[in-house]
Amino acid sequence: MKIVTSLSFKGECRQAFDFYAEVLGGKVTAAFPFGEGPPGGPPMDPQYKDWLMHAWLDVGDQSIMGADMPPEFAPNIDKPKNGFDVTYHTDDPVEAKRVFDALSEGGKVGMAFAETFWSPGYGNLIDKFGIPWMINTTPKQG
Repeated sequence: MKIVTSLSFKGECRQAFDFYAEVLGGKVTAAFPFGEGPPGGPPMDPQYKDWLMHAWLDVGDQSIMGADMPPEFAPNIDKPKNGFDVTYHTDDPVEAKRVFDALSEGGKVGMAFAETFWSPGYGNLIDKFGIPWMINTTPKQG
């Protein structure tokens, strides 16, 4: 079994997934634009033909799904995302800091990456695509 987070964007899904693949060392394995959807689907404004109706990113044995959401399907798509964070965990604090720095570029840091009482390195941010992230270094056992 696998639980996969699906992220919604307003025309930036392709750019976001290419960025995440580069930062996280993953691979975009699906990127289907609305313009290539099956005939007989819901009517779609031609301005969205290059937006992605489905994207899939594999990072190791983990995945993230995503799509661009035209406002008629998601009227609050332009509002800040809340109620979730994409979390990245590693036992390497240097790698965690690298990922944090890369994802925070052009975004907004909520909590600067630093040692905490639960982690050798943790920080949270909202990336340049409006997606909230938590980057966490898993402490060594013992």
